[in-house]
Amino acid sequence: MAGRYSRQELFPKIGPKGQQSLSEKHVLIIGAGALGTGNAEALVRAGVGKLTIVDRDYVELSNLGRQQLYSESDAMNRLPKAIAAKNRLQAINSEVEINALVMDVVAREINTLVEGTDLLMDATDNFEVRMLINDVAAKHGIPWIYGACVGSYGMSYPIIPGKTPCLSCLMGSVPIGGATCDTAGIIMPAVQMVTAYQVAEALKILVGDWEAVRPTLVSFDLWENRHQSLNVSSLKKSNCTSCGVDANYPFLKFENETKTLALCGRDTVQVRPAAQRPISLKELKRTLGEQGIGFTENPYLMSFEAESHRLVVFNDGRALVHGTKDEIVAKSLYQKYLG
Repeated sequence: MAGRYSRQELFPKIGPKGQQSLSEKHVLIIGAGALGTGNAEALVRAGVGKLTIVDRDYVELSNLGRQQLYSESDAMNRLPKAIAAKNRLQAINSEVEINALVMDVVAREINTLVEGTDLLMDATDNFEVRMLINDVAAKHGIPWIYGACVGSYGMSYPIIPGKTPCLSCLMGSVPIGGATCDTAGIIMPAVQMVTAYQVAEALKILVGDWEAVRPTLVSFDLWENRHQSLNVSSLKKSNCTSCGVDANYPFLKFENETKTLALCGRDTVQVRPAAQRPISLKELKRTLGEQGIGFTENPYLMSFEAESHRLVVFNDGRALVHGTKDEIVAKSLYQKYLG
């Protein structure tokens, strides 16, 4: 009987030796949305040894059109994306060690997150987090793969510390910011195309075929039938604050972090405490009960309605305040109900 990875091993650029290398590697995926779930499933099916998935959000019905690991029951139960992803991935390949972390990626923790990782995968739609990934990858010499998509458009670029320009180098020269899928929508084929580019480069890096790693930034628009491959090697800057000679990694400085964040297109603000402060959901349940406020819960979060807003509170002290884009209102509600 053919083995689980037999077809992949028949591909000469991987082979049995490359497959063994894959089984010894640890990949960190930051974000478990459309790109995160696509990347995670492909890498787990390919037989990567260890996968860590980090995400701060929970599954909603609007995710199901493009985030391929989730089900309607995940959305109904408001299961954190990282947990729901792990459940599905373990059913796909029980040989892979999968860590699921329900948390916001912030400067004070990202250095610990990347310990022992061989590759970082960008699957976030938050630019501040991308710059954190960029700085920590440069600081620790870990390759990472940038990916983004919106509408029918997508782009991807493998960033190798010490060799290629980093994301900070490209700022101002390459249009890597702009609209998000929450404001301009997205179609599934664009997600799948970016995922294919990201996973292909991931496999090359994980099996050690560095010569095959694509040296260009690719972008495409599937609806407009456009495809571009741009050589950006000349944009590497020796004075870059993230990867240059005297790099000081500005995005890894805690004082530069945003403590509240309006989530684009969702009429929602995330509030996180200035200091790491886990919340006792048991104590919150008692407090809400005393005030006659109903709630729903699972082991990872609690949701309740207050003053025409819905608050979703996580174990790590974060809260998503739905029904407002006003950060002052969100902080006021957080302080009133969570202290």
